[in-house]
Amino acid sequence: MSYQPRLKTKYKEEVVSKLTEQFSYTTIMQVPKLLKIAVNQGLGGATADKKIVDNALKEMTMITGQKAVPTAAKKSVSNFKLREGMTIGARVTLRHDQMYEFLDRLISVALPRVRDFRGINDKSFDGNGNYSLGIKEQIIFPEIDLDQISKISGMDITFVTSAKTDAEALALLKELGMPFKNQRN
Repeated sequence: MSYQPRLKTKYKEEVVSKLTEQFSYTTIMQVPKLLKIAVNQGLGGATADKKIVDNALKEMTMITGQKAVPTAAKKSVSNFKLREGMTIGARVTLRHDQMYEFLDRLISVALPRVRDFRGINDKSFDGNGNYSLGIKEQIIFPEIDLDQISKISGMDITFVTSAKTDAEALALLKELGMPFKNQRN
């Protein structure tokens, strides 16, 4: 048998049955699943220093385990000294096994390393079952060597699910182990 990520196995064996029970789905195809994780990093100082882009691409490739792609500016903005086509960011879209591996590392290793971490906010859903999370420092990932960091930068992580509502997506991400804050009513 080939290798399967821990969270993928957990999804198939535990999460599907719990969500079916909770939302009373009639078929297994109605159960929401994680489709992809998009990791994006905007680099404001990239217009002044080209090395920032190279470092960001290298760091994001190490963090996600997949080659990062540079993103280019769509419009020229003279106030920011930005020309159309200049590289101003990096992004990675993770699917299948790499997505589950990244999510596992994010939940079990990276998020607990955030200073004063008390859980992530459950208000960042978009209304269509997708969740976005902002990270202020890339140094929370163990793949990053602190001695080789020239500039601390953040990133946005978007979890795209097949859920129809935010409640379904929240239940899915909670069952997968995302540490949401305990809300007191």
